[in-house]
Amino acid sequence: MKLSRQFTVFGSAIFCVVVFSLYLMLDHIDHSKNPNGERIQKGQLGILQDKIDHLERLLAENNEIIGNIRDSVINLRETVKDGKMFPEGNMSQGDLELLPPAPALLPIHSEDCQFAARTYSKAADGVQMLDVYDLLSFDNPDGGVWKQGFDISYQDNEWDNEPLQVFVVPHSHNDPGWLKTFDDYYRDQTQHILNNMVVKLHEDSRRKMIWSEISYFSKWWDNIDEQKRDAVRRLIESGQLEVATGGWVMPDEANTHYFALIDQLVEGHQWLERNLGVKPKTGWAVDPFGHTPTQAYLLRQAGLSNMLIQRVHYSVKKHFASQKTLEFFWRQNWDQDSSSDILCHMMPFYSYDVPHTCGPDPKICCQFDFKRLPGGRISCPWRIPPQAITDNNVQERAQTLLDQYRKKSKLFRTNVLLAPLGDDFRYTEAVEWDQQFENYQKLFDYMNSHPELHVQAQFGTISDYFEALRKSTGMDPVGMNVGQLALPVLSGDFFTYADRDDHYWSGYFTSRPFYKRLDRVLESHLRAAEVLYSLTLANIQKYGQPNDYPAVDNYKLLTEARRNLGLFQHHDAITGTGKDWVVVDYGTRLLVVYNPTEQARMSMVTVYVTTPKVRVLNAVGHVVRAQVSAVWNDVSHAAADLSFVAQAAPLGLSVYQLMEGMEPRTEAAKYMILQDGRQISISELEHFQQFYQQDAAPVHIENPHLKLSISTATGLLEKMSLKEDDSEHLIKVEFVWYGTTSNKDKSGAYLFLPDKEATIYSPSQPPVVRVTKGPLFSEVTTTFTHITHTLRLYNIQGVEGQSVEICNTVDIRGETNHEIAMRITSDLNSKDRFFTDLNGYQVQPRKTLAKLPLQANFYPMTSMVYLQDSSARLSLLTAQSLGAASLKSGQLEVIMDRRLNQDDNRGLGQGVLDNKITANSFRLLLEKRSSAEEESAPYSYPSILSHMSYMYLNHPLISMAVSQRSESPSLTPYSPLSASFPCDMHLVNLRAIQSKVRGGPSEQAALILHRKGFDCGFSNRNTALLCTTTRGKVHLEKLLTDLKLKSITPVSLSLMHTYNSDADPQEISLKPMEIRTYRLQLS
Repeated sequence: MKLSRQFTVFGSAIFCVVVFSLYLMLDHIDHSKNPNGERIQKGQLGILQDKIDHLERLLAENNEIIGNIRDSVINLRETVKDGKMFPEGNMSQGDLELLPPAPALLPIHSEDCQFAARTYSKAADGVQMLDVYDLLSFDNPDGGVWKQGFDISYQDNEWDNEPLQVFVVPHSHNDPGWLKTFDDYYRDQTQHILNNMVVKLHEDSRRKMIWSEISYFSKWWDNIDEQKRDAVRRLIESGQLEVATGGWVMPDEANTHYFALIDQLVEGHQWLERNLGVKPKTGWAVDPFGHTPTQAYLLRQAGLSNMLIQRVHYSVKKHFASQKTLEFFWRQNWDQDSSSDILCHMMPFYSYDVPHTCGPDPKICCQFDFKRLPGGRISCPWRIPPQAITDNNVQERAQTLLDQYRKKSKLFRTNVLLAPLGDDFRYTEAVEWDQQFENYQKLFDYMNSHPELHVQAQFGTISDYFEALRKSTGMDPVGMNVGQLALPVLSGDFFTYADRDDHYWSGYFTSRPFYKRLDRVLESHLRAAEVLYSLTLANIQKYGQPNDYPAVDNYKLLTEARRNLGLFQHHDAITGTGKDWVVVDYGTRLLVVYNPTEQARMSMVTVYVTTPKVRVLNAVGHVVRAQVSAVWNDVSHAAADLSFVAQAAPLGLSVYQLMEGMEPRTEAAKYMILQDGRQISISELEHFQQFYQQDAAPVHIENPHLKLSISTATGLLEKMSLKEDDSEHLIKVEFVWYGTTSNKDKSGAYLFLPDKEATIYSPSQPPVVRVTKGPLFSEVTTTFTHITHTLRLYNIQGVEGQSVEICNTVDIRGETNHEIAMRITSDLNSKDRFFTDLNGYQVQPRKTLAKLPLQANFYPMTSMVYLQDSSARLSLLTAQSLGAASLKSGQLEVIMDRRLNQDDNRGLGQGVLDNKITANSFRLLLEKRSSAEEESAPYSYPSILSHMSYMYLNHPLISMAVSQRSESPSLTPYSPLSASFPCDMHLVNLRAIQSKVRGGPSEQAALILHRKGFDCGFSNRNTALLCTTTRGKVHLEKLLTDLKLKSITPVSLSLMHTYNSDADPQEISLKPMEIRTYRLQLS
């Protein structure tokens, strides 16, 4: 393929990235925190509104960037017109374009089925969170000073033989956007915190501090001089300053996809390696609203040894405290040995602020938050203020504080105690540094100089604490061998979070779904741009550098997109579609189609054309079958949607030509319009025929795999038949409303507090039902007052034909305190069990518990939710994160949007009233089951078909229109791979690595692979996939068509650590579920 075309395509991919980055810049404001009322509760809707108003201007400015890229591409075309930079490959053009026929049955290696089929055996000393939920009564008695806990007592002589070792860890939690924007927080608070840190830590070598958010740290670093940078390096070398986690942000753990979790971790760690040479050892997550084992796995794979979590259900915290299991090895549900273990500390009390971290009594701990000394801006809500430490009061004060330390230590198994000292945006002013550090140092000096107290207290970093903990238990300093005082092994997750009463944080699983959808689109486009960019650079290195390819400029755009995506994963941001904006107008146009997946595929591409008289030609000049459909907001004009099935090689580019003119292989769709069961005729449909059916019987649409039966009155699905075995299932779709409780505390951005069970959505007037039948797809679109609901079947052999596409465009902007959900009721006997995924990485079995309130039975769904019985599985795959539940046997429910008039008292200071019209996309997949997994197993796996359907939904083909000018070189398809990857192997990313010396890319890229776990107990017929499974082995050099593998080195997930490997470097081998990174150089 000619070089200029390659870059045109890459430029277009960058366009996508840039435009979506702009959307994301708008929304670094969102979620909420401490219910102590200590935060300024300002109504911040204005800020959000201003941001949205800026969209037009930002897009206008952005046209300049796009113009620049386009100009460089055109210049490049002129300079390289004659030279052949990219060979057309060694296959004939015909082979390149048309994929070979797929086998009827997917060739799965029997060994690859053993992982999911193995029998479950629970570790003898293991804690399984599903069992904990069964065990707990979830009552909430008054625990005394520790309201959600119990009374703690101790004997004075308990520490006589081994003194208590206390590490006070100063920290400042900096949200990159919450009540203010990222830039406003930086200007008003963060830069002052970091500037004061340099001065104040240098004043006394005993002082310590930890920092976690690299997004802020990097902005500050760019603004300080070399002298100050050297001072920071000295603080890090001396161990006074520690970077914990080191990701771009402290990410949300419920709504985030693992692609984005990895991406923001790599971005932070790469920045640290380049600027500070630092390798974080310990994770610090005090504020995400519930915790996922996926994050524990990613931290372990990145080379971290320890982690800390805080926001866990108060009943779970109390139970763990009573059992002394607050410190544990967190192991993945699917892990058969201990390779995924990471040492984890769960904070025992209500919050991460000072009143809730020194011990069980917040009234006393607040007296040791010296920012609250009388005369300051904040005070203690318990009305007993702190006292500055003097010679006169130090004895009494030290003994009071030590009493809290001792009580807290009774909840743990060792004599090493962690006491965090900080809160949101703390240590802004020099005076606070002095108040905290000077007063605490006096207390420490007193404690340490009185041996009869049997205590050693000091400032420390979080890794200082874990180091001492490991030493005291005889544990390996970084490894996971358990040591003599065994800590328990825990598996499972920590959703759904409640911080008090029945206040479950299941609302934020859905809040602001527009941005959740946008986040997924950006992830897909960023990944596509990353892969194309890396391949483009490798081809340039192989065939010589065109002087004016803007490698550095494009790399800067990619970096900006990565960082915007990273900011959006912050636990106060991702709470968030646009129609395909490829428009093909008059004349002859070329359409370049990019396949971002590592599988050869046939998928539908739809573009907007200005005439229905169009023919589509593939790269070898053959006419391709196509369907034209009416554009329903513009039926009077000649515009139409043109759809055809594109074939694309893995990670490859296909080229199609669109020409004006009549073509028998381009067929127009036919329509039937119904209301209240009666047929309506539409006169304006000049290019399309209408069809009629005789009676009010259900409407049927079908394809080679499925047949759907849909009510003519409601336009909603009633039955679904699988053609493979002629089985019919009752599967009914409906919509329901939730209101909010009449109690004082109501639903808001975080909390879901419904008034009662949902009521069926019944619109005031009957909906309009539009039936479309065509050669490539058929669909039924039903327009209600608040929802436009579309069920579509693709007439394609293979993955896209095996599931029902559901699209719901929701508009509840006129509602008050309402949440709208889609409910799917089936005849599957699933009882109280269902399954949701965690971060698109793994599936977690769930149990609907009658002892919990309705809102507690909602869980985050990032990629899928399913239920099953012995003979079938029904999966709902999703293109955006939402909250999901199965409140009755055979039933799935997904909340699609929420509009709430009030704040829920978690600090945000506003309701959710900035709703946008939001398109939610899903695939509904019904599969026959042949093997039944054990009911008690704490893991479950999707089928290969389910994995692929999810990939197709979230990584659609990317189509880019290119005008065909007579002087431009001809376009040919591009296939970087000679075959598909194995069916269970996913290319997470191929990410260019920044050069250590200059701002552009180096010659290396990070190859990140994930081997998916899958269940073989499902049909693998007629998937049309061109892949096999290979026991986790990939021979990369054999897969590449043109490029050669110059070097490949196994590294930790975020490239911090390099591993020595004796294995054949050419052959990559992964275990099921494993995610691995390789440092790669192609040429």
